[in-house]
Parts: sequence; C-alpha cells; structure tokens
Amino acid sequence: MEISGKIIQALEEQSGNGRNGTWRKRDYIMETPGQYPKKVCLTVWGDKIDQFNIQEGSELTASIEVESREYNGRWYTDVKVWRVNSQENNNGGGGGAAAGTQKNDQPDVSTFSDDSEGDILPF
Repeated sequence: MEISGKIIQALEEQSGNGRNGTWRKRDYIMETPGQYPKKVCLTVWGDKIDQFNIQEGSELTASIEVESREYNGRWYTDVKVWRVNSQENNNGGGGGAAAGTQKNDQPDVSTFSDDSEGDILPF
C-alpha cells in the first residue's frame, strides 16, 4: 500500500537490544492532504533511516506495510515504511506514471484518500 502526505514531525530515534541483536527505529508523523487531513505515525527501521533521510516538511509517498500484534491481551499496530518516493523529485504531475513503473510485480492498491466516491467503508 502507499500513503502520500507531508512529514510534520520527526520523532527521536530509538534503539535497543533484542534477541536478534541491536535494533533502531524512527517514527515520523505524516499529515495526508484533503478536506479532512489525517495524521499517521510511520515507522522506519534500521539502515533505511539513513537511506531515506526523511526530513520535516518534506512531501513524499511511502510504500507501507501495516502489521498488528498482540501483547498481554492488547493489540498494537505498526505502519512500517519499506520504500520512499519524494514528491519533490517527481517534478509534479509525473507521480502517477512513476508509481506505476515502480510496482512491477505488485497488484494495484489504493492509497489512503479522503475521496468519498466509491468508498465502501462506513467511516
């Protein structure tokens, strides 16, 4: 899946040691465009923090994986970023074609949108 918007906050990097060795992650708050903007917390893990170099104020499209897990009877959801496309690098207007060529082996999925046309979800 993909989500587009503006990074409005970059939180501090976190790190620690786990059973698989050391880990690091950084969370970013993205605000989606539209009549009813949404804020979404995106998580970037490991070396991708340096590779993506996400900055506050940047407009981007992120390829994401949504994953939930249970711990002590409570559920936690992560929105993990695995690829970033900076909208500044798309020179405007070319975003649709670029996105189509990057998803060679993936099915076409909708992005998060405030468009209510064809929306089958009740919220």
